[in-house]
Amino acid sequence: MNARERLTDAVYGLGWSTVKKLPEPVAVRLGRAVADLAWKKRGKGVRRLESNYARVVPDASPERLAELSRAGMRSYLRYWMESFRLPAWSAERICGGFDPEGVDHLTDALASGRGVVLALPHMANWDLAGAWVTTRLRTPFTTVAERLKPETLYDRFVAYREGLGMEVLPHSGGTAFGTLARRLRDGGLVCLVAERDLSASGVEVKFFGDTARMPAGPALLAQQTGALLLPVTLWYDDSPVMRGRIHPPLEVPETGTRAEKTSVMTQALADAFATGIADHPEDWHMLQRLWLADLDPAPARPGGSA
Repeated sequence: MNARERLTDAVYGLGWSTVKKLPEPVAVRLGRAVADLAWKKRGKGVRRLESNYARVVPDASPERLAELSRAGMRSYLRYWMESFRLPAWSAERICGGFDPEGVDHLTDALASGRGVVLALPHMANWDLAGAWVTTRLRTPFTTVAERLKPETLYDRFVAYREGLGMEVLPHSGGTAFGTLARRLRDGGLVCLVAERDLSASGVEVKFFGDTARMPAGPALLAQQTGALLLPVTLWYDDSPVMRGRIHPPLEVPETGTRAEKTSVMTQALADAFATGIADHPEDWHMLQRLWLADLDPAPARPGGSA
């Protein structure tokens, strides 16, 4: 572990050990102060966030984009302050901290016994939504987590989410898909953050007028197991309660190859995400490149063409 990785691990460790002990109004003010400081520094993440918002709100003026990126950073830090404090929240606080629309889509799907895939973008606080499912609905679920560096930081995130009632599988290693499929065939619930995939296996979709690549996993799991695929979008308002919407299930096309069906379903998932993001762009925490046009072009090979 190098010095930067040790510092990163220490910062997150301090958050989970210290922020959760703060009174809630103090934590809220701290999060807003850190967000405003980061926004004023205009680092790479803030500039990318603003660039992404420019695609979501194409007619926004520079002043409007600046307002959006400031609000976006405040939303992002609200996520972190809440996440650091979630392990100390009571069951009542968790149940009262999220008020989603369309819960019947989820409860009906669970009652069907077919298995359910919830897919959502990086909006508001997906960890709080997960804690609400395990606490309010008393339904455990399985998810995946990217292997972070250092390994101790990854272990912190796994322990944190397992403490909220989630089964967490590593994204790498090649076994996650099979385990998720088994959980679904047993009638279980799987939750996946699913709007960014830069791997070669991602599915190209039209997203706010340009091409992006999203994971094939949610659509493939639904096809191979018979599970229902439900998009979810989340947002904050001016209250301490997070809002959200559980969208109706996406149908598996009756005709076409597996790849064609996956493409249609992933596009439908992207469209559902887009409706939520367009309504609440400041609660979409995408501080990385997403659209293919924004990625670095592959370097030209010696003696070949670019």
